[in-house]
This record gives sequence, C-alpha cells and structure tokens, in this order.
Amino acid sequence: MEETIRRDFVELWYSEKSTETCKFSIKVKEQIYSEQTPFQKIAFFDSYDFGRFFTLDGLMMVNEKDEFIYHDMIVHVPLAVNPGIKKVLVIGGGDGGTVRELTRYEHIESIDFVEIDQRVVELCREYLPLTSSSFDDARVNHNYVDGIKFIREKKDEYDLILVDSTDPIGPGEGLFTREFYTDCYNALNENGILINQHESPYFPNYAKEMKKAHAKLKSIFDVCEVYQFHMPTYASGHWLFGFASKGLHPTRDHKREEWEAFGLKTKYYNSKLHQGAFALPTYVIEQLEEA
Repeated sequence: MEETIRRDFVELWYSEKSTETCKFSIKVKEQIYSEQTPFQKIAFFDSYDFGRFFTLDGLMMVNEKDEFIYHDMIVHVPLAVNPGIKKVLVIGGGDGGTVRELTRYEHIESIDFVEIDQRVVELCREYLPLTSSSFDDARVNHNYVDGIKFIREKKDEYDLILVDSTDPIGPGEGLFTREFYTDCYNALNENGILINQHESPYFPNYAKEMKKAHAKLKSIFDVCEVYQFHMPTYASGHWLFGFASKGLHPTRDHKREEWEAFGLKTKYYNSKLHQGAFALPTYVIEQLEEA
C-alpha cells in the first residue's frame, strides 16, 4: 500500500486596502527584495498574474503586466495635442516608464528627470528593466533632488511637465499643493502643458484628493480638464490624469494626423481613445464641478 505524504505550504499574497472594508489581493511567487530608504520603503515581488512589480510604502506603483496603460496615457495624450514639444520635465516616475515613452519621440531635445529617491531608479534598473530601459538616453538629465525645490527656479522653460507622482502621502504629498501647481505654471512656456496624477473618482478617500487637486488647478490654469483610463491594479481600476495648460485644449487642439505621422506603435493609446478619454461619467463630472 502506497503512502501519500501531505506537505503543508504557505501561500504568499500581496494585499492593498482601498478602504477599511475592501482590498485588492494577488498571489505572489516571492518577495524579491525590500529596502527602507530615508524617504520610503521599497519592495519588489514576483507574481503569477502581473509579473514583477514594486511597491512604495505598501502601495503598488508599477507591474510588468499593465504598466503600458499608465505610461501610454501620461505621455502620448499631451504629445498629440502639441506634437512640437521639445523640452520636457518629469517629476517622479522613478520606474522609468514615462521616460521610456518620451524617448521614443526623436524630435524631443531634452528631458529633465527629477526623482527625490535615487534608490528607486537604481533598484528599478536592476529589477524592472522593462520600464527602466531608457534612462541612459543622452537627452535625459538626471536630477536626484526634491522636485518641489527644483521647479521653483524654472521660468517659461518647458513645453511639457509630467508629474508622475505617488498618492498625496509621504514624499508625494508636496506635489499636490497650490504652491507647487503655481510653480509648474510659471515653469511652462506660453504653450505649455501640465499632466498630473489625478487619483480615482470612485472610493471616497481617493475622490476627496481628486477634487482638492482639481480645485487648485482650476484656480491657476486657463485650461483645466480631466481624462480617464482603466488601470487594473489601481484602486477601483478607474484612474484619472489632469490636463492643464495656458491655452491648448486637449480635444479641440488634438493634432490627430500629426501624431499618427510619428508612426509609434502603442498598446493602449490611440487617436479615437484620445477623444473618448475626456468623455467622463456623469458622477465624475458632478464631483469635478463640486471642486
């Protein structure tokens, strides 16, 4: 008679709370690395459904499966409104995905990259080469300083500012203030565009931050719009970017044919989606109007 031996094992799950009574969980193969820096706790995991991903202070930032969605939408939307953008400032985005998409545009002349925590970049180079592959592009100027202080010295300098920030807690908190948005306005030239991480409209705690950010931007910029995208691993899956500018409008000034002439292959963004992304659900419109 053959004896069957049962071996107990431990399943490892990564969980992230959206509210006190709702959470997102995925099964992971292993935790690859973790480190506490002077700014935040960084951790890397390998998962079954989303590949490698990394977290900051217990919140998922990027994973190999869906990172293209976020990075397509933060970069290609403004480039399709002003295809002539040449000088860009990226604040945050230490995983490198935003920089990677920008470097695909041969006509962009310089990318000032500002990240407060250099270890994020160093570790993403090691563990997330999918997103960090373009940091060595000659047009990328690395600045490992506080983005809030960096931008104060800039006046009428950039065609585009991308605020690829974490949520408004920890190191990312200062990137959601009226003072910071005013400095962004001053740092942009007359056709300048600002894209900012705008949170989610779904859960109340995220929607509160969304409305606060939108109210501040509306009081500063001549054009202030919001667009949406589906991000499976962010709270609720419904996420927003803010589009603010000194004059260019994201749909009326959409340069579809000029952008398509670049011949870029994208996995999420396309010209029809560009227009549709600004068509928001009624409940989101109402929240933004309240702001």
